[in-house]
Amino acid sequence: MTEIPEDTRTTSVGTVARAVLPAADRPSPPQVKRPRENRLRALDGLRLIAALMVAAYHYGGRGGEVTQAWGSSPAVQFPTLHSWFAYGCLGVQVFFVISGFVICMSGWGRPLRSFFASRASRLLPSYWAAIVIVTVVFALPVVAYRTVSPSDTLVNLTMMQQPLGADRVLGVCWTLWAEVRFYALFALCVVMPGATRQRVIMFCAGWTLAAVLTQAANEPLLDLVVMPEYAPFFIGGIGLYLVHRDRHDAYAWGIVIVSWLIGQNQAVRGLWHAPNPDFFSYRTTFGIVLVVTFGFVAVAVIALGWLNWANWRWLTVAGALTYPFYLVHEHLGWVVIEAYHQKLDIPAYATLPLTVLTMLTLAWLLNRFVEDPLTPRMRSLLNNPKR
Repeated sequence: MTEIPEDTRTTSVGTVARAVLPAADRPSPPQVKRPRENRLRALDGLRLIAALMVAAYHYGGRGGEVTQAWGSSPAVQFPTLHSWFAYGCLGVQVFFVISGFVICMSGWGRPLRSFFASRASRLLPSYWAAIVIVTVVFALPVVAYRTVSPSDTLVNLTMMQQPLGADRVLGVCWTLWAEVRFYALFALCVVMPGATRQRVIMFCAGWTLAAVLTQAANEPLLDLVVMPEYAPFFIGGIGLYLVHRDRHDAYAWGIVIVSWLIGQNQAVRGLWHAPNPDFFSYRTTFGIVLVVTFGFVAVAVIALGWLNWANWRWLTVAGALTYPFYLVHEHLGWVVIEAYHQKLDIPAYATLPLTVLTMLTLAWLLNRFVEDPLTPRMRSLLNNPKR
């Protein structure tokens, strides 16, 4: 940089003021505001709890291919706990409430391109890596689980495999398809025109009404777009972010309460069945409502700031591991369970935590060697496409 000669430099107004005015009349220097701490570490911890709930369901709360991994039904392996593990599938609904909160927070005041770059760079690197890892592991001769065709594997890289009718590489990716649709709705209706309290409230009200009408219409295309079975959870999370901004906002609390009332009913409709010995597990109506209520209340407590004291850095690490853990835990967990329990003869109650620990270790590796280097590069590339 070329140095400006002393006699040609422009003198600032502040310099003139200090030279001419008495000390009492000099303007005070501008106050630099410290950046607000936006990281809600308790929310990161809740993410991990929700992920572990889903893992408990996949490892011990359902039948299907995990039975092959254990060598017998999880109901035999966990005669008491399997009925509790069955409620773990509701961790997905807890995730959706968290997602509504986080997406509203991250999309507020952000331009559309930045919002898209943030979401794409957050989801895709670990997702692509998980697709590759699961495909390679399932293709190994020593692994007995069916692999997906090469064509369907390639389609899975787009996250559009479900509407296209392709086989899924990752069993949990159906939730990502719901998330993507939510992101699209929120981006079009809130982020693109600019997030304001009134616009967010109208979005929540409009989506709630559309979901109720869609439920009554029984129209497949509307079901696909409006997602009446999941909408209350996303909307409830958005309402809780409005509560986070202003705990006295009556409209925000109204959104949360209506979403909880509708959401618990949607969860019961989807997960409850009459007692039947042919079903793996039986979930009571009360139990389903209780877990849904836990999700709303837990996010509400965080939104109100009552857990701000839980500011430990390890919670941020836990939050960072949640997404890659969620991606890989199910299918690769089957392989690990079979190796530990059947080949190494480790008891079921030890195999379960060892499998979770193994998947968390893999999640750390994905976060360290995939997300850390690729996420910022992808975000920068998408934010500045014409360098």
